[in-house]
Amino acid sequence: MDTSPFLSQKIGHYSITAISDGRMKASLGLLSGIDLTEAGKIQEKSGVTAPDDIHIYCYLIRGQGRVILVDSGMGGLNYAGGEFKKNLFSEGVNPDDIDSVLLTHGHPDHIGGLLNEHGQPAYRNAELFMSRDEAAFWQDENKLKLMGERIQMTGSLVRRTLEAYGPVLRFTDEAEISEGIKAVSLPGHTPGHTGFLINSCDESLLIWGDLVHYPHIQSARPEVSISFDCDPAQAEKTRKTILEQAARQNLRVAGMHFGEPGFAYVSGSPERGYFLTSCSEQQNLVRGITV
Repeated sequence: MDTSPFLSQKIGHYSITAISDGRMKASLGLLSGIDLTEAGKIQEKSGVTAPDDIHIYCYLIRGQGRVILVDSGMGGLNYAGGEFKKNLFSEGVNPDDIDSVLLTHGHPDHIGGLLNEHGQPAYRNAELFMSRDEAAFWQDENKLKLMGERIQMTGSLVRRTLEAYGPVLRFTDEAEISEGIKAVSLPGHTPGHTGFLINSCDESLLIWGDLVHYPHIQSARPEVSISFDCDPAQAEKTRKTILEQAARQNLRVAGMHFGEPGFAYVSGSPERGYFLTSCSEQQNLVRGITV
């Protein structure tokens, strides 16, 4: 019997598990394009009991002889998250078992767990995959100086991380990750923000990173942006495109800031708005998806 507290989805030859790194405190006040009262009502209607909290997920992909991690969580930076490693062990997986780490982008709640307390790789046997555009953005110190202290601090963390993993750094635009797993460009939140599409045996799942931070709000109102977005207009365009495709194709999706259970389907339309529905064994399998 499976006693794991974390839910998984079977996609052909792969099993994908949503593993929590915990939560970070945020605020609905970070959102723009929506009245705070309306945002709160959407959260309440959706059953969200901590409307200002943002959950942090990482996704573990196993199959075809591979053990792949998508993002590493906050790792306890800024007193947030930090639960991923013990939760990974609870799945029977040791950090040394990970052969590849795929990064959606360079924000701390996605790369914070990549280095140990000595500044060395926490995943010693893993290749590190990142978009070339994402790496170039965080390595451009002159550009980051124009964007504020918080961005500069993040850039410093990204550069230290990429340097530590330098010999095993791979760019998603150039390297094949694994059979049936490919990178999907989802720009806007950051210049090189990336999702990962898993397509195996005619079943598909898109791990869409930070396409949404407050999933119920930003699916119902995809024009709503968050202050972390580098290019809010581009992020909105990308969000609308992917929500429409996911709804039309009945595509299973996963996001780093989904609440329970970590996976969903998108329903609705541009005219009526979108909403997320949880996956269940009774729902139809996804077939023939391309992004």
